[in-house]
Amino acid sequence: MGELAVDKHVKYILSVQKKRKDSFEAVVMEHLTMNGAYWGLTTLDLLGKLDVVDSEEITEWIIQCQHESGGFAGNIGHDPHILYTLSAVQVLALLDKLNVLDVDKVSNYIVGLQNEDGSFSGDMWGEVDTRFSYIALCCLSLLHRLDKINMEKAVNYILSCKNVDGGFGCIPGGESHAGQIFCCVGALAITGSLHLVDKDLLGWWLCERQVKSGGLNGRPEKLPDVCYSWWVLSSLIMIDRVHWINKEKLDKDNGGISDRPDDAVDVFHTYFGVAGLSLLEYPGVKAIDPAYALPVDVVNRIFLGR
Repeated sequence: MGELAVDKHVKYILSVQKKRKDSFEAVVMEHLTMNGAYWGLTTLDLLGKLDVVDSEEITEWIIQCQHESGGFAGNIGHDPHILYTLSAVQVLALLDKLNVLDVDKVSNYIVGLQNEDGSFSGDMWGEVDTRFSYIALCCLSLLHRLDKINMEKAVNYILSCKNVDGGFGCIPGGESHAGQIFCCVGALAITGSLHLVDKDLLGWWLCERQVKSGGLNGRPEKLPDVCYSWWVLSSLIMIDRVHWINKEKLDKDNGGISDRPDDAVDVFHTYFGVAGLSLLEYPGVKAIDPAYALPVDVVNRIFLGR
């Protein structure tokens, strides 16, 4: 594999952060700013360049995004959602600023989103998705508050979304998808429930996502996309089947990463591309935890105090 263009990636991420607030791109993506902060800052940390940003300024902005309910919005003045709440917690974890949170207030918001069947809604409007189950469990774990939910029901709901092909969908009966599989496997890993997964059956479905070009897709008969280097590889690592993938055929791009060759680059695919390289143990990229989607040293600091 060639040399990773670290400086170009850092320059690209900083250019996204400084994009004019009144530009078309900034306006249509305003509600996703919290997610973008997580993608961009985690990429910088994996590349060992987190010190190029002002952590105090970012922390202050995140606090302004918190709603009275305890949840966080994608930007100041927007509605809270569990998606943005996890990104806020993850960014504060990266910056070693979790101490600024009222942990009980945030965790109570998440606990209030658990439904009677064990599933989680994304916000007050009630949409249910296994993404939200993962997010809830990941966030509560990072805050050391997993004991506040009905864990048994949460795990059983995730298992109810398992399909005959070994994969998982967004709801019971939903089509198996690599992104949803990461969410379900990650949630089961966090709760110590991976023994409930048929690792060989699921591992076979996941390794079948590698196409002739070497890239990975999210579902059968779909085009490969660099973000699946994360969703598929992280899942395979968690179930100890990553050796079923041909690592040599996976590749990368420089100066920002796109979903596939010749497409425009974006911070989402840049993060997942670099995270994928981390899972492949690429030289110069910090190790990332496959369940928490945070650098291993950040996870160790939270759970081991080091």
